[in-house]
Amino acid sequence: MKRILLIGIGRWGGNHLRVLKSMPIELFVADHHEQRLRMADIPESHRSTDARSLFPRIDAAVVVTPAPEHFETCHELLEMGKDVFVEKPITLVSSEAKKLTELAQKSGLILQVGHIFRFDPASLWMRDAIAEGRFGQLKILRARFSGFKRPRHDTGVTFADSIHFIDLFNFLLEAPPRRVHAVLRDFLGRGMDDESLIVLEYDQGNGSPILATVEAGYHAPGKFREVIIGGTDCSAVCDYNVAQYKIKTFENRHLADSDAIKAEEGAVHQLEFPPEEPLRAELAAFIDSIEKRTPSRVDGWAGFHAVSVVEAALESARTGAWSDISK
Repeated sequence: MKRILLIGIGRWGGNHLRVLKSMPIELFVADHHEQRLRMADIPESHRSTDARSLFPRIDAAVVVTPAPEHFETCHELLEMGKDVFVEKPITLVSSEAKKLTELAQKSGLILQVGHIFRFDPASLWMRDAIAEGRFGQLKILRARFSGFKRPRHDTGVTFADSIHFIDLFNFLLEAPPRRVHAVLRDFLGRGMDDESLIVLEYDQGNGSPILATVEAGYHAPGKFREVIIGGTDCSAVCDYNVAQYKIKTFENRHLADSDAIKAEEGAVHQLEFPPEEPLRAELAAFIDSIEKRTPSRVDGWAGFHAVSVVEAALESARTGAWSDISK
């Protein structure tokens, strides 16, 4: 039975705690707040306000701390020979993400990044449908991750939320974009963005780039977790807020009609997916990787590419120009 340390049981770390407590592992927990630890219902011998005091007793760690702490914590764990799951973003600087990934590779360790949307059954269907050509030639990808909520204190909304669908698009298209253009705003006056509109240009190898947009923010009422895929033969809308019937496909086409273009609406299909908790799926995948010593499905390079796109978006917002993506 693997000995796994969960570092951080705050707002999102509490969900990790709930899931990990139900898994066949020996669980240790660390958090700066003693009250949180007492409420975690973990034996006193397996909890501490000092995470590092537990490092010698574990095989692997799940890092759910504020993003600025990710690099130092993960680097120390990897140097000690521990496998690591780290929540997104892997780091706030792509060069640090690269260092962690290369260190894990050199040491033969598992490094998995918490890009949770990759583990949703709807995401897997979209990736396979694109690969199989069901959409025809892709034209657009659209994503909206927004809603009225409390901002994260450690990063702006691009690092906190836009990165979810940036990584998802990288996953669906099996490559990062080649360039990015972004407009970011700090309406709350915190010194970091709280509204973000990003345009990504992906190369599909036929001279016709795929145009993708990711919108994120803390101000719009409601809760939006939506992706749209538009192709020449078919389109789809995926609503991640829905438990089972997430995807609806539309066999719509634009057809030449004399000197005009005709919009022909086709069949509509509602797709059902088994209700599965992506967080449970990704943590189970991590445990499986560390037990079998198999590569992670979301390795450090996935985290590196997502951070590289965010860096380019921040640079574009600063200059007002398109920004190329670091490879």
